[in-house]
Amino acid sequence: MVARTVVGMNNYGQSTVEWTVVSTGIGPLLLAATGQGLVSVVFHVDGPVREKALGQLRDRLGTEPVESASGLLAEPIRRLSAYFAGELREFGLPLDWSLSTGFNRQVLRELAAGVPYGTVVGYGDLAKRVGQPAAAQAVGAAMGSNPLPVVVPCHRVVESDGGLGGFGGGLETKRQLLALEGVLPEPLF
Repeated sequence: MVARTVVGMNNYGQSTVEWTVVSTGIGPLLLAATGQGLVSVVFHVDGPVREKALGQLRDRLGTEPVESASGLLAEPIRRLSAYFAGELREFGLPLDWSLSTGFNRQVLRELAAGVPYGTVVGYGDLAKRVGQPAAAQAVGAAMGSNPLPVVVPCHRVVESDGGLGGFGGGLETKRQLLALEGVLPEPLF
């Protein structure tokens, strides 16, 4: 993985957010972390997508990125590299949930804790797990708002009829992640 790191500064000159772009088997990912943990993962971060993601982080977390190498992302980078090499099944990273609230946060925390590597869960089943059995569509919306895809594995949530459902990183990316975890077969060509 190739990484470039930048640290955000708040209005008082204290570092608050570090971000980096890493190359992976599913394309470049933008990772961002605070002192509390990993806060954001963004797919397909070419120039315009990266700038939009950084603008959103700046707006939501109140930071202005500046170049530095504080090291907040060293462990997430190492673990993502191991995951994509097929050597890691559980990230075990501290996560900063500040970009998710309410029902969405509840669903995402259940997903992170209760749907292990190599398994899938239906939207309706996940709704039942959080005590809202009629909220399958709301679970879908929570997946779409996931600020930590791959690490909080929304790719493991599928339709009850066996369909893949949606995915913010694109269905091909979802297929690749599920194939990496052995849920789907690798494509023949």
